[in-house]
Amino acid sequence: MTTLASVTPAALVTTPPARFRDLLASEWIKMRSLRSTPWTIVLTALFVIGSTAVATLADDAARSGPSVFVPFDAYPAVGYWTLMLVAGSVGALTVVGEYSTGLIRTTTVAVPARGSVVLAKATVTAALWTATGTAVSTASLLVSQTILNGRLAAVPLTHPGVFRALVASALLAPVCALIGLGLGVLIRHSATTMVTSVFILLMLPTMFSESDRWSADINHAMVSAAWKRLVQNWGAEPGSLGYTATVPGSWIVYALWPLTAVALAVFVVRRRDV
Repeated sequence: MTTLASVTPAALVTTPPARFRDLLASEWIKMRSLRSTPWTIVLTALFVIGSTAVATLADDAARSGPSVFVPFDAYPAVGYWTLMLVAGSVGALTVVGEYSTGLIRTTTVAVPARGSVVLAKATVTAALWTATGTAVSTASLLVSQTILNGRLAAVPLTHPGVFRALVASALLAPVCALIGLGLGVLIRHSATTMVTSVFILLMLPTMFSESDRWSADINHAMVSAAWKRLVQNWGAEPGSLGYTATVPGSWIVYALWPLTAVALAVFVVRRRDV
């Protein structure tokens, strides 16, 4: 007869460990179960596309002759700064919400591999905001082109700078969302995380100009500055300041910020208590 003392801990565990695809399914359920998420995305998308229409109409009205299309017409700063703010905030709430409600304790008990949980959150967040960014940036381009078509100013996607601006604007949302997620893991406090996210994404770049080399280098390392460089067609409208960011360097900034944020989040969450 088998006694309780002879039963090993391994024998008592009958539930197999969670697979990564199970974590992805769980995080997706959490994401879509929040009613505020779809409404936030829809309202943000409408605002960004609306700001594109207003900016394009204003720019088109200011020109006396046939317009020359500039990709920045389709991607006005006010709309895409709002997209950065919302994406970063929602990305942060993906993590901070669980810390504030205590749900993170249940999550870590069910899945002790905390790094895998963070990676699953990052994957779902990146997928959602990539889809959102792609839809918004494509709609912005179409709206802008429809308006400019009346002035015979519409250009194909193959026009220099157009496709680059489209891709850069589509990826802006997931980049900012992953930065927000990383900050959420590091800080774990809603208000502080939001303030830090706004400061890093929107306020910090304005403190550095391109007039001096050291200041320009810091400015070019910011996400908003990289996006602005990628959507502007400098071939037709060169910068007036002494130091201008390069296109390859701006793509590197796009890659390093989210990768660093997620890597730090995984590193920290593995080495501290909940």
